[in-house]
Amino acid sequence: MLKSMEFIFLEVGIYCHLLMERNQMHRQIASIRKSFFDQGYLDEQFIQLEELQDNSNPNFVEEVVTLFYRDSARFLYNLDQALEKRPLDFNKLDSLMHQFKGSSSSIGAKKVKTECTNFRAHCNAQNAEGCKRTYQHVKREYTTLKKKLEAYFQMSRQVGPIEMACRPR
Repeated sequence: MLKSMEFIFLEVGIYCHLLMERNQMHRQIASIRKSFFDQGYLDEQFIQLEELQDNSNPNFVEEVVTLFYRDSARFLYNLDQALEKRPLDFNKLDSLMHQFKGSSSSIGAKKVKTECTNFRAHCNAQNAEGCKRTYQHVKREYTTLKKKLEAYFQMSRQVGPIEMACRPR
């Protein structure tokens, strides 16, 4: 009888330890999420996406972000091609970036959106060097956010659901 009680206490202890680790992971994920807003990577639109997520589609935000990155590869390819042509077609560049900016806005990619706006200003000024330089900024912010969100979603999948649709403090 004593052995079975020790075993039960051991199981309860392990279970409590696992719960504490899971809670710690949830706090870490919440901290990472908050940093996205604090550092200006994401804006209110991301929160609105989270508010659309529910138990019937628990991966909604990740799926939308994944679609954004899949679709945006085409925009970036088209921008790369347009920036190679001479003379630069500033109207075409502006149109392509306008589409990419809208797509970025739909997931709340704040820094990407800001760089898209800067790029479009260079198009309007017909500033080729400004376009090329700012395009590098667009790609850097895009890649940085992609890496951050991939790590965030991977960690979130490992620990399971957590309430997300709340305003960062």
